Amino acid sequence: MYKALLAVFSFVRRKIQSRNSPMESVAGAAFVLAIFGIASRLLGLVRDRILASQFGAGDVLDVYYAAFRVPDLLYSLLVLGALSAAFIPVFTEVMERSDEKRAWELASSVLTLLVVAMLILSVFGIVFLPWIVPLIAPGFDAGKQQMVVEFARIMFLSPLFLGASAVLGGVLVSRRCFWAYSVAPLFYNVGIILGATVGVQFWGIKGLAWGVAIGSVMHFMAQMVSARNIGFTFFWQKFSFWKDESVRRIVGLMIPRTLTVAANQINLFVITIFASTLTAGSLAIFNFANNLQSIPLALFGISFATAVFPRLSTLSAKKDHDGFSHTFYRTLRRILFFVIPITVLMLVLRAQIVRVVLGSGHFDWEDTVLTFGVLGILAVSLFAQSLLPLLARSFYSLQNTKTPFFISLFSEGVNVFLALALIREYGVYGLAIAFTVAAIVQMSLMMFFLRKWVSYSSRENIVQFLLRLSAASLVAGLVAQGMKSFWGTVTNLSTFWEVFAQLVFSGGAGVGIFILMAMYLHIDEFEDFKKNIMKKVFGVV
Repeated sequence: MYKALLAVFSFVRRKIQSRNSPMESVAGAAFVLAIFGIASRLLGLVRDRILASQFGAGDVLDVYYAAFRVPDLLYSLLVLGALSAAFIPVFTEVMERSDEKRAWELASSVLTLLVVAMLILSVFGIVFLPWIVPLIAPGFDAGKQQMVVEFARIMFLSPLFLGASAVLGGVLVSRRCFWAYSVAPLFYNVGIILGATVGVQFWGIKGLAWGVAIGSVMHFMAQMVSARNIGFTFFWQKFSFWKDESVRRIVGLMIPRTLTVAANQINLFVITIFASTLTAGSLAIFNFANNLQSIPLALFGISFATAVFPRLSTLSAKKDHDGFSHTFYRTLRRILFFVIPITVLMLVLRAQIVRVVLGSGHFDWEDTVLTFGVLGILAVSLFAQSLLPLLARSFYSLQNTKTPFFISLFSEGVNVFLALALIREYGVYGLAIAFTVAAIVQMSLMMFFLRKWVSYSSRENIVQFLLRLSAASLVAGLVAQGMKSFWGTVTNLSTFWEVFAQLVFSGGAGVGIFILMAMYLHIDEFEDFKKNIMKKVFGVV
Protein backbone atom coordinates (compact mmCIF):
# COMPACT_ATOMS: atom_id res chain seq x y z
CA MET A 1 0.00 0.00 0.00
CA TYR A 2 2.77 2.42 0.96
CA LYS A 3 4.75 1.77 -2.24
CA ALA A 4 1.62 2.20 -4.35
CA LEU A 5 0.79 5.55 -2.74
CA LEU A 6 4.41 6.68 -3.11
CA ALA A 7 4.33 5.83 -6.81
CA VAL A 8 1.06 7.74 -7.28
CA PHE A 9 2.40 10.85 -5.55
CA SER A 10 5.64 10.66 -7.56
CA PHE A 11 3.65 10.54 -10.80
CA VAL A 12 1.38 13.43 -9.77
CA ARG A 13 4.38 15.49 -8.67
CA ARG A 14 6.02 15.13 -12.10
CA LYS A 15 2.77 16.14 -13.82
CA ILE A 16 2.22 19.12 -11.55
CA GLN A 17 5.79 20.33 -12.01
CA SER A 18 5.18 20.52 -15.75
CA ARG A 19 1.88 22.36 -15.28
CA ASN A 20 2.77 25.18 -12.91
CA SER A 21 2.53 28.08 -15.34
CA PRO A 22 -0.28 30.57 -14.62
CA MET A 23 -3.50 30.27 -16.64
CA GLU A 24 -4.74 33.62 -17.89
CA SER A 25 -7.96 32.39 -19.53
CA VAL A 26 -11.02 32.05 -17.28
CA ALA A 27 -12.55 29.53 -19.68
CA GLY A 28 -9.30 27.56 -19.79
CA ALA A 29 -8.98 27.52 -16.01
CA ALA A 30 -12.62 26.54 -15.65
CA PHE A 31 -12.05 23.78 -18.22
CA VAL A 32 -9.19 22.34 -16.13
CA LEU A 33 -11.24 22.61 -12.94
CA ALA A 34 -14.23 20.99 -14.64
CA ILE A 35 -12.21 18.08 -16.12
CA PHE A 36 -10.65 17.20 -12.80
CA GLY A 37 -13.97 17.92 -11.14
CA ILE A 38 -15.57 15.30 -13.39
CA ALA A 39 -12.89 12.80 -12.38
CA SER A 40 -13.39 13.63 -8.71
CA ARG A 41 -17.17 13.38 -9.00
CA LEU A 42 -16.90 10.05 -10.82
CA LEU A 43 -14.83 8.83 -7.89
CA GLY A 44 -17.51 10.31 -5.64
CA LEU A 45 -20.13 8.23 -7.44
CA VAL A 46 -17.96 5.15 -6.99
CA ARG A 47 -17.66 6.05 -3.31
CA ASP A 48 -21.43 6.44 -2.91
CA ARG A 49 -22.11 3.21 -4.79
CA ILE A 50 -19.73 1.34 -2.49
CA LEU A 51 -21.37 2.86 0.59
CA ALA A 52 -24.89 2.18 -0.69
CA SER A 53 -24.23 -1.40 -1.75
CA GLN A 54 -22.38 -2.37 1.43
CA PHE A 55 -24.58 -0.65 4.00
CA GLY A 56 -27.80 0.47 2.27
CA ALA A 57 -29.77 3.51 3.43
CA GLY A 58 -29.80 2.56 7.09
CA ASP A 59 -28.27 3.08 10.53
CA VAL A 60 -24.57 2.84 9.60
CA LEU A 61 -24.71 5.56 6.96
CA ASP A 62 -26.96 7.71 9.14
CA VAL A 63 -24.20 7.55 11.76
CA TYR A 64 -21.50 8.26 9.17
CA TYR A 65 -23.21 11.37 7.78
CA ALA A 66 -24.19 12.67 11.21
CA ALA A 67 -20.62 12.23 12.48
CA PHE A 68 -19.36 14.16 9.48
CA ARG A 69 -21.35 17.24 10.47
CA VAL A 70 -19.31 18.46 13.47
CA PRO A 71 -15.75 18.34 12.00
CA ASP A 72 -17.19 19.56 8.70
CA LEU A 73 -18.69 22.54 10.55
CA LEU A 74 -15.27 23.41 11.97
CA TYR A 75 -13.66 23.16 8.53
CA SER A 76 -16.46 25.11 6.87
CA LEU A 77 -16.44 27.94 9.40
CA LEU A 78 -12.72 28.65 9.32
CA VAL A 79 -11.72 27.42 5.88
CA LEU A 80 -14.31 26.61 3.25
CA GLY A 81 -15.12 29.86 1.51
CA ALA A 82 -14.21 32.02 4.51
CA LEU A 83 -10.45 31.70 4.09
CA SER A 84 -10.37 31.93 0.30
CA ALA A 85 -12.83 34.82 0.27
CA ALA A 86 -10.61 36.82 2.62
CA PHE A 87 -7.15 35.49 1.74
CA ILE A 88 -7.15 35.54 -2.07
CA PRO A 89 -8.02 39.25 -2.59
CA VAL A 90 -5.46 40.42 -0.01
CA PHE A 91 -2.75 37.98 -1.14
CA THR A 92 -3.39 38.98 -4.77
CA GLU A 93 -3.08 42.65 -3.83
CA VAL A 94 0.30 42.03 -2.17
CA MET A 95 1.50 40.06 -5.20
CA GLU A 96 0.30 42.84 -7.53
CA ARG A 97 2.78 45.12 -5.74
CA SER A 98 5.52 42.68 -6.87
CA ASP A 99 6.44 41.95 -3.26
CA GLU A 100 6.82 38.17 -3.49
CA LYS A 101 8.75 37.63 -0.25
CA ARG A 102 6.16 39.68 1.61
CA ALA A 103 3.40 37.57 0.05
CA TRP A 104 5.02 34.31 1.22
CA GLU A 105 5.37 35.74 4.72
CA LEU A 106 1.67 36.61 4.66
CA ALA A 107 0.75 33.08 3.55
CA SER A 108 2.95 31.62 6.29
CA SER A 109 1.29 33.80 8.91
CA VAL A 110 -2.17 32.73 7.84
CA LEU A 111 -1.11 29.07 7.70
CA THR A 112 0.32 29.23 11.24
CA LEU A 113 -2.73 31.00 12.60
CA LEU A 114 -5.14 28.59 10.96
CA VAL A 115 -3.37 25.39 12.04
CA VAL A 116 -3.13 26.57 15.65
CA ALA A 117 -6.81 27.56 15.68
CA MET A 118 -7.84 24.26 14.11
CA LEU A 119 -5.80 22.27 16.63
CA ILE A 120 -7.35 24.04 19.61
CA LEU A 121 -10.90 23.77 18.30
CA SER A 122 -10.44 20.11 17.29
CA VAL A 123 -9.31 19.17 20.79
CA PHE A 124 -12.27 21.10 22.21
CA GLY A 125 -14.66 19.30 19.85
CA ILE A 126 -13.27 15.86 20.64
CA VAL A 127 -13.66 16.42 24.40
CA PHE A 128 -17.22 17.77 24.23
CA LEU A 129 -18.63 15.47 21.53
CA PRO A 130 -20.73 13.43 24.02
CA TRP A 131 -22.69 16.62 24.78
CA ILE A 132 -22.74 17.92 21.18
CA VAL A 133 -24.02 14.80 19.40
CA PRO A 134 -27.41 14.63 21.20
CA LEU A 135 -28.05 18.17 19.95
CA ILE A 136 -27.42 17.38 16.28
CA ALA A 137 -28.99 13.91 16.23
CA PRO A 138 -31.73 13.98 18.90
CA GLY A 139 -33.72 11.25 17.15
CA PHE A 140 -30.92 8.66 17.42
CA ASP A 141 -30.97 6.21 20.29
CA ALA A 142 -28.09 6.07 22.79
CA GLY A 143 -26.24 3.38 20.83
CA LYS A 144 -26.30 5.32 17.57
CA GLN A 145 -25.27 8.53 19.33
CA GLN A 146 -22.25 6.77 20.84
CA MET A 147 -21.27 5.53 17.38
CA VAL A 148 -21.53 9.09 16.08
CA VAL A 149 -19.14 10.24 18.84
CA GLU A 150 -16.59 7.54 17.98
CA PHE A 151 -16.76 8.28 14.24
CA ALA A 152 -16.51 12.04 14.72
CA ARG A 153 -13.44 11.82 16.98
CA ILE A 154 -11.55 10.10 14.19
CA MET A 155 -12.85 12.53 11.57
CA PHE A 156 -11.58 15.49 13.60
CA LEU A 157 -8.14 14.80 12.10
CA SER A 158 -9.41 16.00 8.72
CA PRO A 159 -9.94 19.74 9.48
CA LEU A 160 -6.25 20.10 10.43
CA PHE A 161 -4.95 18.84 7.09
CA LEU A 162 -7.75 20.29 4.98
CA GLY A 163 -7.23 23.66 6.66
CA ALA A 164 -3.52 23.71 5.87
CA SER A 165 -4.31 22.50 2.36
CA ALA A 166 -6.80 25.35 1.89
CA VAL A 167 -4.10 27.97 2.52
CA LEU A 168 -1.89 26.34 -0.09
CA GLY A 169 -4.88 26.13 -2.42
CA GLY A 170 -5.50 29.84 -1.95
CA VAL A 171 -1.91 30.53 -2.95
CA LEU A 172 -2.26 28.37 -6.06
CA VAL A 173 -5.55 29.96 -7.12
CA SER A 174 -4.14 33.45 -6.55
CA ARG A 175 -1.25 32.60 -8.87
CA ARG A 176 -3.75 31.03 -11.32
CA CYS A 177 -2.10 27.60 -10.98
CA PHE A 178 -5.12 25.33 -11.01
CA TRP A 179 -3.70 21.87 -11.70
CA ALA A 180 -2.80 20.72 -8.19
CA TYR A 181 -5.79 22.58 -6.80
CA SER A 182 -7.96 20.48 -9.13
CA VAL A 183 -6.19 17.18 -8.42
CA ALA A 184 -6.39 17.39 -4.63
CA PRO A 185 -10.10 16.42 -4.34
CA LEU A 186 -9.31 13.24 -6.29
CA PHE A 187 -7.00 12.15 -3.52
CA TYR A 188 -9.58 13.01 -0.88
CA ASN A 189 -12.11 10.70 -2.53
CA VAL A 190 -9.48 8.00 -2.98
CA GLY A 191 -8.84 8.10 0.75
CA ILE A 192 -12.54 7.70 1.56
CA ILE A 193 -12.83 4.81 -0.90
CA LEU A 194 -9.82 3.12 0.71
CA GLY A 195 -11.49 3.51 4.09
CA ALA A 196 -14.77 2.00 2.82
CA THR A 197 -13.09 -0.95 1.12
CA VAL A 198 -9.77 -1.68 2.85
CA GLY A 199 -10.21 0.20 6.12
CA VAL A 200 -13.40 -1.61 7.15
CA GLN A 201 -11.49 -4.89 6.97
CA PHE A 202 -9.08 -3.69 9.67
CA TRP A 203 -11.19 -1.31 11.81
CA GLY A 204 -14.74 -2.51 11.11
CA ILE A 205 -17.25 0.22 10.27
CA LYS A 206 -14.88 2.78 11.84
CA GLY A 207 -12.85 2.35 8.66
CA LEU A 208 -15.33 4.77 7.08
CA ALA A 209 -14.17 7.47 9.48
CA TRP A 210 -10.48 6.63 9.00
CA GLY A 211 -11.00 6.96 5.24
CA VAL A 212 -11.99 10.62 5.73
CA ALA A 213 -8.82 11.26 7.75
CA ILE A 214 -6.60 9.50 5.20
CA GLY A 215 -8.20 11.43 2.35
CA SER A 216 -7.50 14.77 4.05
CA VAL A 217 -3.79 13.90 4.39
CA MET A 218 -3.60 13.01 0.70
CA HIS A 219 -5.43 16.25 -0.20
CA PHE A 220 -2.81 18.29 1.69
CA MET A 221 0.19 16.49 0.19
CA ALA A 222 -1.04 17.02 -3.38
CA GLN A 223 -1.18 20.82 -2.96
CA MET A 224 1.97 21.07 -0.87
CA VAL A 225 4.04 19.73 -3.79
CA SER A 226 2.74 22.36 -6.22
CA ALA A 227 2.95 25.26 -3.75
CA ARG A 228 6.63 24.54 -3.16
CA ASN A 229 7.23 24.30 -6.90
CA ILE A 230 5.90 27.82 -7.54
CA GLY A 231 8.17 29.24 -4.85
CA PHE A 232 6.20 29.09 -1.63
CA THR A 233 8.52 29.09 1.37
CA PHE A 234 7.24 28.74 4.89
CA PHE A 235 8.45 31.44 7.30
CA TRP A 236 7.95 30.62 10.97
CA GLN A 237 6.26 33.68 12.46
CA LYS A 238 6.62 33.12 16.23
CA PHE A 239 3.07 34.38 16.74
CA SER A 240 4.01 37.97 15.90
CA PHE A 241 1.68 38.03 12.90
CA TRP A 242 -0.97 40.03 14.77
CA LYS A 243 1.19 43.06 14.10
CA ASP A 244 0.76 42.47 10.36
CA GLU A 245 -1.89 44.80 8.92
CA SER A 246 -2.62 42.36 6.05
CA VAL A 247 -3.29 39.50 8.46
CA ARG A 248 -5.65 41.70 10.45
CA ARG A 249 -7.45 42.61 7.23
CA ILE A 250 -7.84 38.93 6.31
CA VAL A 251 -9.21 38.08 9.75
CA GLY A 252 -11.53 41.08 9.57
CA LEU A 253 -12.84 39.92 6.19
CA MET A 254 -13.13 36.33 7.41
CA ILE A 255 -15.40 37.14 10.35
CA PRO A 256 -18.50 38.16 8.33
CA ARG A 257 -17.80 35.35 5.83
CA THR A 258 -17.51 32.87 8.71
CA LEU A 259 -20.86 34.04 9.98
CA THR A 260 -22.25 33.59 6.45
CA VAL A 261 -20.95 30.01 6.37
CA ALA A 262 -22.39 29.47 9.84
CA ALA A 263 -25.78 30.56 8.52
CA ASN A 264 -25.41 28.12 5.62
CA GLN A 265 -24.36 25.35 8.01
CA ILE A 266 -27.64 25.81 9.85
CA ASN A 267 -29.18 24.32 6.74
CA LEU A 268 -27.16 21.11 7.06
CA PHE A 269 -27.73 20.88 10.79
CA VAL A 270 -31.46 21.39 10.34
CA ILE A 271 -31.46 18.52 7.85
CA THR A 272 -29.45 16.32 10.22
CA ILE A 273 -31.59 17.15 13.25
CA PHE A 274 -34.92 16.58 11.53
CA ALA A 275 -33.76 13.58 9.49
CA SER A 276 -32.65 11.88 12.71
CA THR A 277 -36.30 11.92 13.85
CA LEU A 278 -37.52 10.23 10.65
CA THR A 279 -37.26 6.59 9.65
CA ALA A 280 -33.79 5.03 9.55
CA GLY A 281 -31.96 5.92 6.37
CA SER A 282 -33.60 9.32 5.80
CA LEU A 283 -30.35 11.21 6.41
CA ALA A 284 -28.48 8.87 4.06
CA ILE A 285 -31.14 9.28 1.36
CA PHE A 286 -30.96 13.08 1.51
CA ASN A 287 -27.17 13.01 1.34
CA PHE A 288 -27.14 10.59 -1.59
CA ALA A 289 -29.59 12.79 -3.53
CA ASN A 290 -27.69 15.95 -2.63
CA ASN A 291 -24.40 14.40 -3.76
CA LEU A 292 -25.92 13.52 -7.13
CA GLN A 293 -27.44 16.93 -7.80
CA SER A 294 -24.32 18.72 -6.62
CA ILE A 295 -22.19 17.22 -9.39
CA PRO A 296 -23.06 19.91 -11.98
CA LEU A 297 -22.90 22.49 -9.19
CA ALA A 298 -19.28 21.54 -8.49
CA LEU A 299 -18.29 21.03 -12.12
CA PHE A 300 -19.65 24.31 -13.44
CA GLY A 301 -20.90 26.59 -10.67
CA ILE A 302 -17.87 26.23 -8.40
CA SER A 303 -15.33 25.68 -11.19
CA PHE A 304 -16.20 28.88 -13.07
CA ALA A 305 -16.56 30.89 -9.85
CA THR A 306 -13.16 29.69 -8.61
CA ALA A 307 -11.51 30.36 -11.95
CA VAL A 308 -12.89 33.89 -12.27
CA PHE A 309 -12.34 34.93 -8.65
CA PRO A 310 -8.71 36.13 -9.09
CA ARG A 311 -9.72 38.15 -12.16
CA LEU A 312 -12.67 39.73 -10.38
CA SER A 313 -10.38 40.58 -7.46
CA THR A 314 -7.86 42.19 -9.82
CA LEU A 315 -10.54 44.20 -11.67
CA SER A 316 -11.98 45.33 -8.34
CA ALA A 317 -8.54 46.43 -7.13
CA LYS A 318 -8.07 48.42 -10.36
CA LYS A 319 -11.55 50.00 -10.01
CA ASP A 320 -12.42 48.70 -13.50
CA HIS A 321 -16.22 48.78 -13.15
CA ASP A 322 -17.05 47.96 -16.77
CA GLY A 323 -14.57 45.10 -16.90
CA PHE A 324 -15.91 43.72 -13.65
CA SER A 325 -19.52 43.80 -14.90
CA HIS A 326 -18.70 42.21 -18.24
CA THR A 327 -16.64 39.44 -16.61
CA PHE A 328 -19.43 38.72 -14.14
CA TYR A 329 -22.19 38.43 -16.73
CA ARG A 330 -20.05 36.42 -19.13
CA THR A 331 -19.28 33.92 -16.37
CA LEU A 332 -22.95 33.81 -15.33
CA ARG A 333 -23.94 32.92 -18.89
CA ARG A 334 -21.33 30.19 -19.08
CA ILE A 335 -22.55 28.59 -15.86
CA LEU A 336 -26.20 28.62 -16.94
CA PHE A 337 -25.30 27.28 -20.39
CA PHE A 338 -24.24 24.01 -18.77
CA VAL A 339 -26.49 23.86 -15.72
CA ILE A 340 -29.93 24.49 -17.24
CA PRO A 341 -29.87 21.65 -19.82
CA ILE A 342 -28.32 19.32 -17.24
CA THR A 343 -31.14 20.17 -14.83
CA VAL A 344 -33.79 19.33 -17.46
CA LEU A 345 -32.13 16.00 -18.29
CA MET A 346 -31.67 15.21 -14.61
CA LEU A 347 -35.40 15.74 -13.97
CA VAL A 348 -36.31 13.48 -16.89
CA LEU A 349 -33.83 10.71 -16.03
CA ARG A 350 -33.59 10.97 -12.24
CA ALA A 351 -34.87 7.42 -11.61
CA GLN A 352 -32.35 5.93 -14.03
CA ILE A 353 -29.52 8.00 -12.55
CA VAL A 354 -30.22 6.84 -9.01
CA ARG A 355 -30.67 3.20 -9.99
CA VAL A 356 -27.48 3.08 -12.06
CA VAL A 357 -25.31 4.91 -9.53
CA LEU A 358 -26.64 3.50 -6.25
CA GLY A 359 -28.89 0.55 -7.03
CA SER A 360 -26.97 -2.49 -5.88
CA GLY A 361 -26.49 -4.67 -2.82
CA HIS A 362 -28.44 -3.45 0.20
CA PHE A 363 -29.77 -0.35 -1.61
CA ASP A 364 -33.24 -1.63 -2.54
CA TRP A 365 -36.08 -0.28 -4.71
CA GLU A 366 -37.72 1.60 -1.83
CA ASP A 367 -34.45 3.44 -1.19
CA THR A 368 -34.26 4.20 -4.93
CA VAL A 369 -37.78 5.69 -5.07
CA LEU A 370 -37.17 7.93 -2.07
CA THR A 371 -33.79 9.07 -3.39
CA PHE A 372 -34.92 10.00 -6.89
CA GLY A 373 -37.93 11.79 -5.41
CA VAL A 374 -35.64 13.95 -3.28
CA LEU A 375 -33.26 14.38 -6.24
CA GLY A 376 -36.08 15.76 -8.40
CA ILE A 377 -37.01 18.38 -5.79
CA LEU A 378 -33.41 19.46 -5.20
CA ALA A 379 -32.71 19.73 -8.95
CA VAL A 380 -35.35 22.46 -9.31
CA SER A 381 -33.02 24.87 -7.49
CA LEU A 382 -29.84 23.70 -9.21
CA PHE A 383 -29.61 26.86 -11.30
CA ALA A 384 -29.76 28.98 -8.14
CA GLN A 385 -27.25 26.84 -6.26
CA SER A 386 -24.84 27.01 -9.22
CA LEU A 387 -24.95 30.82 -9.35
CA LEU A 388 -24.41 31.29 -5.62
CA PRO A 389 -20.62 30.64 -5.71
CA LEU A 390 -20.20 33.29 -8.43
CA LEU A 391 -22.45 35.78 -6.66
CA ALA A 392 -20.69 35.26 -3.34
CA ARG A 393 -17.22 35.62 -4.85
CA SER A 394 -18.31 38.77 -6.65
CA PHE A 395 -19.12 40.32 -3.28
CA TYR A 396 -15.87 39.02 -1.78
CA SER A 397 -13.75 40.41 -4.62
CA LEU A 398 -15.29 43.78 -3.74
CA GLN A 399 -14.19 43.02 -0.14
CA ASN A 400 -17.83 43.06 0.92
CA THR A 401 -18.50 40.04 3.11
CA LYS A 402 -21.33 41.52 5.17
CA THR A 403 -24.08 41.59 2.53
CA PRO A 404 -23.81 37.86 1.72
CA PHE A 405 -23.95 37.13 5.44
CA PHE A 406 -27.25 38.90 6.02
CA ILE A 407 -28.75 37.37 2.87
CA SER A 408 -27.63 33.88 3.95
CA LEU A 409 -29.03 34.44 7.42
CA PHE A 410 -32.43 35.39 6.01
CA SER A 411 -32.55 32.52 3.51
CA GLU A 412 -31.60 29.99 6.19
CA GLY A 413 -34.44 31.37 8.30
CA VAL A 414 -36.73 30.56 5.37
CA ASN A 415 -35.24 27.06 5.26
CA VAL A 416 -35.80 26.42 8.97
CA PHE A 417 -39.35 27.75 8.88
CA LEU A 418 -40.32 25.60 5.88
CA ALA A 419 -38.62 22.51 7.30
CA LEU A 420 -40.61 22.87 10.51
CA ALA A 421 -43.82 23.37 8.55
CA LEU A 422 -43.38 20.54 6.05
CA ILE A 423 -41.47 17.71 7.70
CA ARG A 424 -44.40 16.23 9.62
CA GLU A 425 -46.54 15.76 6.52
CA TYR A 426 -43.91 15.22 3.82
CA GLY A 427 -40.97 13.70 5.71
CA VAL A 428 -37.65 13.82 3.87
CA TYR A 429 -39.41 15.41 0.88
CA GLY A 430 -40.30 18.36 3.13
CA LEU A 431 -36.61 18.87 3.90
CA ALA A 432 -35.84 18.90 0.18
CA ILE A 433 -38.59 21.45 -0.53
CA ALA A 434 -37.29 23.73 2.22
CA PHE A 435 -33.74 23.43 0.88
CA THR A 436 -34.85 24.26 -2.67
CA VAL A 437 -36.94 27.31 -1.79
CA ALA A 438 -34.19 28.70 0.46
CA ALA A 439 -31.58 28.39 -2.32
CA ILE A 440 -33.77 30.26 -4.82
CA VAL A 441 -34.49 33.00 -2.27
CA GLN A 442 -30.80 33.39 -1.48
CA MET A 443 -29.80 33.62 -5.15
CA SER A 444 -32.55 36.14 -5.93
CA LEU A 445 -31.57 38.43 -3.06
CA MET A 446 -27.87 38.30 -3.97
CA MET A 447 -28.66 39.25 -7.58
CA PHE A 448 -30.81 42.13 -6.34
CA PHE A 449 -28.21 43.61 -4.01
CA LEU A 450 -25.26 43.05 -6.36
CA ARG A 451 -26.86 45.29 -9.01
CA LYS A 452 -25.26 48.30 -7.27
CA TRP A 453 -21.81 47.11 -8.37
CA VAL A 454 -22.65 45.09 -11.50
CA SER A 455 -24.29 47.09 -14.27
CA TYR A 456 -26.17 45.38 -17.07
CA SER A 457 -25.38 46.46 -20.62
CA SER A 458 -26.96 45.54 -23.94
CA ARG A 459 -23.89 43.56 -24.97
CA GLU A 460 -24.66 40.92 -22.35
CA ASN A 461 -28.04 39.98 -23.95
CA ILE A 462 -29.10 38.04 -20.86
CA VAL A 463 -32.83 37.86 -21.66
CA GLN A 464 -32.26 36.73 -25.24
CA PHE A 465 -29.68 34.22 -24.07
CA LEU A 466 -32.04 32.73 -21.46
CA LEU A 467 -34.86 32.38 -23.99
CA ARG A 468 -32.64 30.55 -26.47
CA LEU A 469 -31.08 28.37 -23.79
CA SER A 470 -34.47 27.45 -22.30
CA ALA A 471 -35.84 26.53 -25.72
CA ALA A 472 -32.86 24.31 -26.52
CA SER A 473 -33.03 22.64 -23.09
CA LEU A 474 -36.77 22.02 -23.34
CA VAL A 475 -36.46 20.33 -26.73
CA ALA A 476 -33.58 18.22 -25.40
CA GLY A 477 -35.70 17.16 -22.42
CA LEU A 478 -38.64 16.18 -24.63
CA VAL A 479 -36.40 14.08 -26.87
CA ALA A 480 -34.82 12.39 -23.84
CA GLN A 481 -38.29 11.63 -22.43
CA GLY A 482 -39.39 10.14 -25.75
CA MET A 483 -36.28 7.99 -26.01
CA LYS A 484 -36.69 6.86 -22.39
CA SER A 485 -40.30 5.77 -23.03
CA PHE A 486 -39.30 3.98 -26.24
CA TRP A 487 -36.49 2.12 -24.50
CA GLY A 488 -38.90 1.04 -21.80
CA THR A 489 -41.07 -0.71 -24.42
CA VAL A 490 -38.25 -2.78 -25.91
CA THR A 491 -36.54 -3.96 -22.70
CA ASN A 492 -37.72 -5.24 -19.33
CA LEU A 493 -35.42 -2.85 -17.40
CA SER A 494 -34.84 -5.64 -14.91
CA THR A 495 -31.02 -5.61 -14.98
CA PHE A 496 -28.36 -3.03 -14.37
CA TRP A 497 -27.22 -3.02 -17.99
CA GLU A 498 -30.73 -2.50 -19.34
CA VAL A 499 -31.27 0.52 -17.09
CA PHE A 500 -27.77 1.76 -17.88
CA ALA A 501 -28.47 1.51 -21.62
CA GLN A 502 -31.74 3.42 -21.17
CA LEU A 503 -29.89 6.18 -19.32
CA VAL A 504 -27.02 6.39 -21.83
CA PHE A 505 -29.16 6.38 -24.98
CA SER A 506 -31.83 8.71 -23.60
CA GLY A 507 -29.32 11.10 -22.09
CA GLY A 508 -27.13 10.92 -25.17
CA ALA A 509 -30.08 11.75 -27.43
CA GLY A 510 -30.94 14.72 -25.23
CA VAL A 511 -27.36 16.02 -25.26
CA GLY A 512 -27.11 15.57 -29.02
CA ILE A 513 -30.32 17.49 -29.66
CA PHE A 514 -29.23 20.25 -27.27
CA ILE A 515 -25.97 20.67 -29.21
CA LEU A 516 -27.87 20.90 -32.51
CA MET A 517 -30.31 23.41 -31.03
CA ALA A 518 -27.45 25.48 -29.58
CA MET A 519 -25.86 25.61 -33.03
CA TYR A 520 -29.16 26.44 -34.72
CA LEU A 521 -30.03 29.18 -32.22
CA HIS A 522 -26.47 30.61 -32.36
CA ILE A 523 -25.83 30.48 -28.62
CA ASP A 524 -22.44 32.17 -28.18
CA GLU A 525 -21.44 30.07 -25.19
CA PHE A 526 -21.58 26.93 -27.31
CA GLU A 527 -19.10 28.44 -29.78
CA ASP A 528 -16.80 29.42 -26.88
CA PHE A 529 -17.05 25.92 -25.46
CA LYS A 530 -16.30 24.32 -28.83
CA LYS A 531 -13.25 26.53 -29.39
CA ASN A 532 -11.94 25.78 -25.91
CA ILE A 533 -12.36 22.03 -26.43
CA MET A 534 -10.54 22.22 -29.78
CA LYS A 535 -7.71 24.17 -28.21
CA LYS A 536 -7.30 22.14 -25.03
CA VAL A 537 -7.87 18.66 -26.44
CA PHE A 538 -6.68 18.88 -30.04
CA GLY A 539 -4.36 21.90 -29.88
CA VAL A 540 -6.39 23.71 -32.55
CA VAL A 541 -7.03 27.42 -32.08
